[in-house]
Amino acid sequence: MQILRTPDDRFADLPDFSYEPRYAEMSDDEGGTLRMAWVEEGPADAAPILMLHGEPSWSFLYRRMIPVLAAGHRVICPDLVGFGRSDKPASVDDHTYARHIEWVRALVFDQLGLTGVTLVGQDWGGLIGLRLAAEHPERFAGLVVANTGLPSGDVPMPDVWWKFRRAIQTQPTIDVGRFVQSGCRRPLSDAERACYDAPFPDDSYCAGPRAMPGLVPTSPDDPETAANRSAWTTLCDSPTPMLVAFSDSDPVTAGMAPLFRNEMRGAQGHDHPVIRDAGHFLQEDAGPELARHIAEFLERSRERHDGTTPARP
Repeated sequence: MQILRTPDDRFADLPDFSYEPRYAEMSDDEGGTLRMAWVEEGPADAAPILMLHGEPSWSFLYRRMIPVLAAGHRVICPDLVGFGRSDKPASVDDHTYARHIEWVRALVFDQLGLTGVTLVGQDWGGLIGLRLAAEHPERFAGLVVANTGLPSGDVPMPDVWWKFRRAIQTQPTIDVGRFVQSGCRRPLSDAERACYDAPFPDDSYCAGPRAMPGLVPTSPDDPETAANRSAWTTLCDSPTPMLVAFSDSDPVTAGMAPLFRNEMRGAQGHDHPVIRDAGHFLQEDAGPELARHIAEFLERSRERHDGTTPARP
């Protein structure tokens, strides 16, 4: 596997994102190794919050949420392989759904040894994180789903998603900052857009962004369909508390919000916010608000666990 590594100077002077990166080496699944990056903030002995980004962003997406949540929690924001400061397999074929799940699992469980985790998953962060939560329930204390899903190919993807997939797979070069901006209601500054472009010095680094839409199960015979169906069934029966925090202006994932709210056992009895005037990347449009909802959800879940506040029916 050919691995590319973005030069460090591409990440100099990031606005509102001065967190020092940390790195771990892990198997590339072909006999070699690759490096995965993450940032971390908050008390080292506090309960961990694992915030997973999606396509085509990186942990910079969570910069407006980290300060709110790190006040009382250990906040960990990895960069998926192929994104951010993590190494970038150079071929689209190097990227598979199963490999991305394993790379995140190896980082958060084998390298960091996390338990009692609250997952925050948006976009691909949910597709990966929810699989881990279903397959390793003993590691998770809470789940926050935000503009994401667990597709199996049984329900058609919306037209806007197919347009995005065609664009990112066929354009000669990818303007990542423009793609992120198209998923936001709030105008990004030139500096913020540059930060989304930073991991990709040229198109040879863009195999990850190009690959990910093609890994989403879109038909029942997809190789990951059975595993996603199984994960959905497991999560429907799971008592792990779940917060459903979707925005009001995301045409890609809007249909998933009522399914999570109505079908997941762990979502019952919780107040699920709708994040107003926010697009697909609700972390950009309303990051502090989303973080406050998560903090309140965690406090309510703790009170219920301790027996200090009765659960609603």
